[in-house]
Amino acid sequence: MKPEYRVAVIGCTGRGNYGHGLDTAWLYVPQTRIVAVADEQEPGRLAAAKRLKCEAAFADYRRMLDEVQPDIVAICPRWIDQHTDMLLAAAERGIHCYIEKPFCRTLQEADQIIQAAEMTHTRISIAHPTRFSPVTERVRTLISEGAIGQVLELRGRGKEDARGGGEDLWVLGSHVMDMILALGFAPQWCFADVLQTGHRVTAADVSAGNEGIGPLAGDAIRATYGLQQGMTATFQSYRNAGRRPSRYGLQIFGSQGIIELLEGTLAEAWILADPSWNPARGGGQWKRISSAGIDLPEPLTDERHRNRNILAIEDLLDAIENHREPRCNMYEGRRIVEMIAAVFESHRRNSPVSLPLEVRENPLSVLVNEESRQRSF
Repeated sequence: MKPEYRVAVIGCTGRGNYGHGLDTAWLYVPQTRIVAVADEQEPGRLAAAKRLKCEAAFADYRRMLDEVQPDIVAICPRWIDQHTDMLLAAAERGIHCYIEKPFCRTLQEADQIIQAAEMTHTRISIAHPTRFSPVTERVRTLISEGAIGQVLELRGRGKEDARGGGEDLWVLGSHVMDMILALGFAPQWCFADVLQTGHRVTAADVSAGNEGIGPLAGDAIRATYGLQQGMTATFQSYRNAGRRPSRYGLQIFGSQGIIELLEGTLAEAWILADPSWNPARGGGQWKRISSAGIDLPEPLTDERHRNRNILAIEDLLDAIENHREPRCNMYEGRRIVEMIAAVFESHRRNSPVSLPLEVRENPLSVLVNEESRQRSF
């Protein structure tokens, strides 16, 4: 008989709330039971306790972790300036974690989290649902079987709404970076620039980003990654350039066609078996990819696959029981943060940068400090 896991939930009403359903997903996992919730805001705390059907509610999450001693904590707030402190509090107590994306703000924070978690053998899983999608697995299989021939390039885009540029890179681009990694591609270098109203970003353009991102700049991002497999991946985002339907997602271009992968648990995916990449020229047709294959009905329609978090939670439980890392673990989270940081570091240096990065703090903080020192001379 499988063990029952006692789960505590951390939210923060008004500062990231409870993420994309990271609090309620546990109600659909029979192997888990929510035993407590913490939220510094009383109205949100009371509402969450009612919603999650638990009696124990705390204003201080550290007190909750000490008194309740859960097996797992769900760190739900979207605002990432809180993530490191919450993860460290859990890791120091040996409590496994499921956390909203993005993982954290800097590589320095990621290093600190990983060191603490390694010392207590804490498992950390990050809420990038496409990583756990059966459709993603099907896409990876199709690529390896040569369904689009030799892979030539990857193209990713954010939502390109009012957040377009730097914020889009962090909030939605983190999903795209995870898709690249989930498909088995390994970035080795990055060459990028960051623009603000048409000019290269300088220290004067840097300000505090939304959702606790930290120093941020840019309404346009143009990034190229060199992949270990020999091709390149690009990510671009321009503020307010998005339209409906959205271009948000990842496209994989091959010598025999294209696969497009969107974000989600049952990720929408399409294939164009056409070497011209243009149906008007080559006569190919876009066909839907389901978890069963090309142009086949999707057989997975239950709540496990509709919900954004259940598959990730089940993977975390299996990782705990089998003493392995979750599929989207803290090391993968650090790689995603590194891919994002590399954009700003390449811009700062105005040259390609190798991965892993040497700089561990926010490259925009380095840029501001450098320009400040130059002005003082």
